[in-house]
This record gives sequence, structure tokens and C-alpha cells, in this order.
Amino acid sequence: MNIKKHIPNAITCGNLLCGCLAIVKAFEGNLVWAAYLVGIAAVLDFFDGLAARRLKVSSPIGKDLDSLADMVTFGVVPGVVMFQLMRNWSESEKGLSPLSQNEFLSYFAFIITIFSAIRLAKFNNDTRQSESFIGLPTPANAILILSIPIIINFKNGMWFTDVHENLRPFVHPYVLCLMSLILSFLLVSELPLFALKFKHFKWKGNEIRFIFLFLSAVMLVTLQFVGIPLIIVLYILMSVISNISKKKAVS
Repeated sequence: MNIKKHIPNAITCGNLLCGCLAIVKAFEGNLVWAAYLVGIAAVLDFFDGLAARRLKVSSPIGKDLDSLADMVTFGVVPGVVMFQLMRNWSESEKGLSPLSQNEFLSYFAFIITIFSAIRLAKFNNDTRQSESFIGLPTPANAILILSIPIIINFKNGMWFTDVHENLRPFVHPYVLCLMSLILSFLLVSELPLFALKFKHFKWKGNEIRFIFLFLSAVMLVTLQFVGIPLIIVLYILMSVISNISKKKAVS
């Protein structure tokens, strides 16, 4: 029995398990732990592909399993977390806001799950995305969304049980609905983005990846959790700049 060929799929199953546990934690109201679990899953998602390439054991089954795991962890979980964020806001404002009469608005959050499914289906059938991405990858989208409960519950080195007052406007259901709409559009857009896939670890050919990782580390150290959504914005901006540079070089 060749155990080596099962290693990437085992890592992928770890990603799936983290996604399942994150859904449980999200419905229990523990969105911070859901975010941690998605963070662990994102690391596993990176290493399953790396392991498959290094061990040279890529297979169609592994590709399909990866997409199915990603659909749960990076498609269902962010939709559930966004739903809970909207629902929690409405619950806290009952009797004070007309939103308490319109709790159905929170169900709009699942547009993220729907467009994540479309994104993954497109990725599996788009030959242009073998070396890079077209549209925001579902892990990046999920990490951005899951950073919200961490940011609103952590400030100045202290954890809060309720949303900090200064941050309440940013988790208003209308704001979260708009964010859901924008992110859903980015998931299926024709925006080319570089992939963090290392075929080797030399500088040449990986310049943008190393620069991105360095700047991301600086943001995390200096801004802590607030740096997480900014890293996703940085990822998009660096991709756009890289695409413009390549077009100028060709012309």
C-alpha cells in the first residue's frame, strides 16, 4: 500500500473537519473560534496542494475532494458567520431599530455561499487558472469575512464579550449586506490574481509572493487582527499592479 499518495488527501480531510467544526462553533455563537478553525483550515489547504506537487501524487479525486472541502470551509462557513453577525446585530437592537422587524435580511448572507459554489465550479473547469486565479479565491474571501468577529471582539489586547461601540457601524446589517454583495462579485469576476503556489523557493519567479508574504507579516505584527482584511486588500492591489506591469512589458 502506497501511503504517500494518501497524504495530500488526509490533509484535505483535515481542512474539511475544521470547516465542520467551524460551522458548529458559528451556530453556537462562538464566531471567534470559528475564525480560528478556518485559519487552521487555510493552512491545511495550502499544504495539501504543496504536498501533492512535491510528492507528485496529484489526482482527479484529490482535486474534487479539495473543492468539496473548500466549499464547506470557505463557502458555507463564511455564509453562516455573516448570517450570525447580522442576526446578532438585529437581536441586540430589538425594540430600538426597525431592523428588528426585518430579520429576514440576515439570510442575504448566504449569497456568499452561493457565489462561492459558482467560483469553485468555475475554477475546476477553467484551464486559465492552473498557475494563477481569476476572481477572488474562496480562502481569501473566507479569511476576510472571518476576521470581522475577531476584530470586533479584540481591541487593545483585550477581549470583549460584546461589539465595541466604536465598531458597531461597521457590523450594521446594511453594511454587511453591501460587503456580501461586493465579495460575491469579486469571487466570480474576471480579475486575474496571483497564486501562492511555490514550485520552488528561489527568489526569481517568486518575487511577488515573497514581497506579499513579507508585507503581510509586517501588517500582522504591527496591526494584529486589523491587518487581516488589509492583507486581502493588499493581495488584490498587488495583483492589479502586477497585471498592469506585465501588460506594459508586453506592449
